[in-house]
Amino acid sequence: MPTPFAGPWEYALRFPGDPRGPGVARATLRAVLTAHHLGELADRAELLTSELTTNAVRYSKGPAAVLLRWAAPILRVSVSDPCPEFPAPRVPVGPVAADAERGRGLLILDLLADAWGDCCAEEPALGSVGKSIWFELILGGGPPSPNAPALAA
Repeated sequence: MPTPFAGPWEYALRFPGDPRGPGVARATLRAVLTAHHLGELADRAELLTSELTTNAVRYSKGPAAVLLRWAAPILRVSVSDPCPEFPAPRVPVGPVAADAERGRGLLILDLLADAWGDCCAEEPALGSVGKSIWFELILGGGPPSPNAPALAA
């Protein structure tokens, strides 16, 4: 029996610190969202997941993990890696060039996620204490009202 649409679910993917990991994470995320009829969230979720998983591979020396959680109407995607350093917002010296390969990840999170944040993560499967960066997307709407509760980290 399939999980009801409003029923909560969770999927996890662990991958090595390999440049192919973000592509696998994107494909997995899209497959999960399609299977659960949440295609409306797929484009934003895929772009944001790509940003976070690419950073996890680029800046940490080890494996990473992606956790997808659904609690209607909120999708939360968390990306964990063993690097304890949190990304620092880029201090703009001037406009970021349109073809720049770095420096826009947190800006993209600010623009496209309904909510996002970070926290320390103790991840035994990743072999260390590191960090987790998460974002939430709300089905059918833009940013949540200030009183809307976020899912627990």
